[in-house]
Amino acid sequence: MSGKRRAGSLFMGAGALLFAAALALTGFNLWDSRRAGEAAEAVLAEMPAHTPRPAPEPGEAPEIPDYVLNPDMEMPTEEIDGYEYIGVLSIPALSLELPVMGGWSYPALRVAPCRYLGSAYSGGFIIMAHNYARHFGAIGTLEPGESVSFTDVDGNVFEYAVEETQILQPQAVDEMSSGGWDLTLFTCTPGGRTRVTIRCTAA
Repeated sequence: MSGKRRAGSLFMGAGALLFAAALALTGFNLWDSRRAGEAAEAVLAEMPAHTPRPAPEPGEAPEIPDYVLNPDMEMPTEEIDGYEYIGVLSIPALSLELPVMGGWSYPALRVAPCRYLGSAYSGGFIIMAHNYARHFGAIGTLEPGESVSFTDVDGNVFEYAVEETQILQPQAVDEMSSGGWDLTLFTCTPGGRTRVTIRCTAA
């Protein structure tokens, strides 16, 4: 075999290996996204406490929630499969309903969105998630005015409206928590190059 043919065969072999690796990676990403969506759905099935608090009967004085009297209180949690959840995030425009963990870690993010900073009670509430299709993969398509809600495990409902979308750099930690936004949702773009960031105000 000539040198040119040998080199051509090597290039073809390398190309085939790269193509196979790309297919394997795509297949894994699709599987991982489906697994994450199923994991979140399984958690939701075990969270009966996310039902909204019932309205008072006619003539009955409304109950003042604890968080109104003490907005700096810790958000209550519900433990499921070893993780602590603080409530459920709903994004109707994306047909998403997702449990939210009280703290974040890389293993936790493979299961559900996580609180990054802040609180639904005192503001500056920031929720992060992977860009799985059934987690935050489509939040970049949200339009100003679309609704988002969060229901804590005690049934208190917090309504928000999307104001704007920002693209932040991974190292822009201070920018992520600045601006006085009531609710922020963010996820990374493919490869983790930037952060798609959705800013919301209380409705």
